[in-house]
Amino acid sequence: MRFSRSASASDDFEINVIPLIDVMLTLLMFFVMTATFEKRALMQVKLPEASAEVMPVEQNVLTLIIDAEGRTYLGSNEILNADVAAIKNALIAVAGEDRDRPVSLRADGRTPHQAVITAMDALGQLGFSRLSIATVPSQPAGKSTGKPAGKP
Repeated sequence: MRFSRSASASDDFEINVIPLIDVMLTLLMFFVMTATFEKRALMQVKLPEASAEVMPVEQNVLTLIIDAEGRTYLGSNEILNADVAAIKNALIAVAGEDRDRPVSLRADGRTPHQAVITAMDALGQLGFSRLSIATVPSQPAGKSTGKPAGKP
């Protein structure tokens, strides 16, 4: 008895990788879109100086950060289009109805004044009354900051 192999081309083992590529690209897009980047943790804010004494840090404080370019962050989350309405929505999402919660405003010393006023306006419209503006202690007149006189 003789068996013929007329369909030898169709007997080749073949792996279809197109569905595998589709799944891998979907997973890659999922991980890229959901990944948290810690760039904000590296954000350097140069606080303005003041001669007031250091106050103790309270627990459960909302931290509103404004960097030198005027970008606004609530905690570590950036508030896009940081107008009064966007800041109010972000504050409501985080604080809920707790208007007695203390708020710390940490604005860079080089921040545009309008960005700070916008944040304070949003806080005032929502009824937050416990606002503190973060500063660093000023240098006494005798100490040098390492910068030439007259230079900011």
